[in-house]
Order: sequence, then C-alpha cells, then structure tokens
Amino acid sequence: MSALTPLEQLNPARFETTAILKKLASSSRKLAELKGMAASIPNQGILINTLGLQEAKDSSEIENIVTTHDELFKDDVLPEAFANPAAKEVLRYRQALLVGFEQVRTSGLLTANHIIEIQGELERNNAGFRKLPGTALKDSNGQTIYTPPQDPAEIVALMSGLERFMNDADLFDADPLIKMALMHHQFESIHPFYDGNGRTGRIVNVLYLVKEGLLDIPVLYLSNHIVRNKSDYYHLLQTVREDDTWEDWVLYMLTAVEQTAGQTITTVQAIKAALFDYKHRIRTGYKFYSQDLINHLFTHPYTKIEFVQRDLQVSRITATKYMDALADGGFVEKQKIGRGNYYINLALNTVLQGALGTAP
Repeated sequence: MSALTPLEQLNPARFETTAILKKLASSSRKLAELKGMAASIPNQGILINTLGLQEAKDSSEIENIVTTHDELFKDDVLPEAFANPAAKEVLRYRQALLVGFEQVRTSGLLTANHIIEIQGELERNNAGFRKLPGTALKDSNGQTIYTPPQDPAEIVALMSGLERFMNDADLFDADPLIKMALMHHQFESIHPFYDGNGRTGRIVNVLYLVKEGLLDIPVLYLSNHIVRNKSDYYHLLQTVREDDTWEDWVLYMLTAVEQTAGQTITTVQAIKAALFDYKHRIRTGYKFYSQDLINHLFTHPYTKIEFVQRDLQVSRITATKYMDALADGGFVEKQKIGRGNYYINLALNTVLQGALGTAP
C-alpha cells in the first residue's frame, strides 16, 4: 500500500485559513493582471517563445543544468556552430512546453498520456513511467530522504488518480491555484519517470493554469522563484511527506505565483515598450518596415538571415540588406560565427537578461 494519499481524501476546508485565503486573493489578482497584460501583446507567440526560453533556462538550472542566455540564444539560432549540451537540453525543455501547450489547447484536458509525451520530448526517449525499482531521492550528502512508489502498477494507478484530480472539477472543492499546489506535490512524490520529473512537473504547473482558463498562454513560470528559494522548496516538499504540513506548502506555492506573476508583468511591460519603440522608429526611418518584421525581431532574441527569409518570404539578398541596415541603425548587433552571421535584438536581449533578476 502506498504512503501517498489520493489528493481528494484531503479536507478542502483545511485550506480555508485566514493566511491562505488572503494569499489566494492577492495571488489570483496578480495572475489575472498578468493574463490581461499578456493579451495586450499583438503577437502572443512572442511571449511564448521568449519567456519560454527564460523558463527553460531557470527550470533546468534547478536540476544543475546551467547555461547562459548568450549560449542558449546562440544554440537556438546556430545549433551547428555550437556543441553546448546544456543549451541543447534547455531548448528541448521549451519544445516540450510547446508540445504540452498544444495538447491542452486542442483537448481542453491534461492527461497522464500528455504528461508522458511532455517528458518524452524533454528527455528524447519513450521510456514512459518507471517499470524498474531502485529510484530514491537523496540529499546533498547522498542520504536517502524519500523513496517514491516502486511498483509499476501502483505508479500507473497513482497517475490515473492525479489525472482525475486535474480534470474533474467536482472531485475536490478548492480554487485551481490551491489544486495546482497540491497536484505539483503529488506529482513530484509519485516521481513517475526515471528522469525529468522536476522539469516535467513545472511544465505541468503552467499547463494546468492554461487548462483552467487562468491564463491564455503559458507565461507564468515558477522556476525562477524556486531557483531563488531552492532550499525552502525541497524542505517543504519533504515536511509534507513527514509531517502533513500541506498548509505551509500551499502558502509557499501561492507566494511563488504572486511574486512570479508580478515579475512577469514587469517583463511583459518592458517587452511591449521595446516592441512599440522599435515599431515606431523602424516604421519612421525604413521603407522596408512591416509588422512581420517586428514580430520576427521580437520572437527571436537572436536571429539569422535564413530565419528572416523564412518569416518575411524575401530573398537572401533582401533579408541581408534589411538586417544590416538595422544593425547600422543600432536596433540589432551583428555577430560573425565562422562563415555565418547572427543578429541580436539589443533591446529585447537587455530585457530578458535583466528583468527577471537572473544573471546573464
């Protein structure tokens, strides 16, 4: 018998404390503000791509997969010129996020099979749920602090239960933000995969908020908060298992939502301001201005001629002329790698490197 209790067996009333309700109100307001701010960006693909990369970097850093913005963006634009395994792994995270977002958007559900596909994209394998015993979570000293379920049938049963909890609104009478906190803990405690559990779980968090309509697109990424409060995160995960301190865990996650939403609003505002500044100045000073060009520049912090050709449907000569003119105008910085060039959107790069308080 598993030590893991099905989440619906918890009493929803225990999460109606004054502290939790107060934090739930403030985090919900901030999340609604973020949803509205994100909707004000004309092309939301810009946020999915750029903030998705930021989340991929921060989420991977929690697992000690560390890269820089520069390495990440270079690998995104010129993968053949770089052999940075950490950057490539981070970019797979973004791809896994996009796969999951498309699943939720088309089905309106977040299922165990969706989660398997997300993890498979992340890890580039089709191992699925764990089938062999031996997985244990250890502390920094190598001591086992938690042994997740080992029986394959039990893992499948627990994930089926989690699937019902995520998709059946009548199963547990609580706000979706509280449910997100509970299901994140349950997923990490089931630890259903051989690898990629932490990153998969953090993707599931934001996809659940999209499924519940609290966000239109996946732009609330809690990994930056967890990076900065990593010891609290792991300590609270464990104390719930040992001492049933669910209320403390929920407060931690609600605080993460509120603070992350506030930081993301600031970032989106800065991206929006930079975008409209570029739009105005390029439209005023360059005959080749188009909205497609602006969308391109803000979807790709680093870009290259082939990307411009593809997105704007122009020849290589024309694309090169456009980008070199923008480099001369101070909008982008031209960098040479081998025989190729890439171009850095200076304003967007500044926002992404600084606005979330992370080191470049």
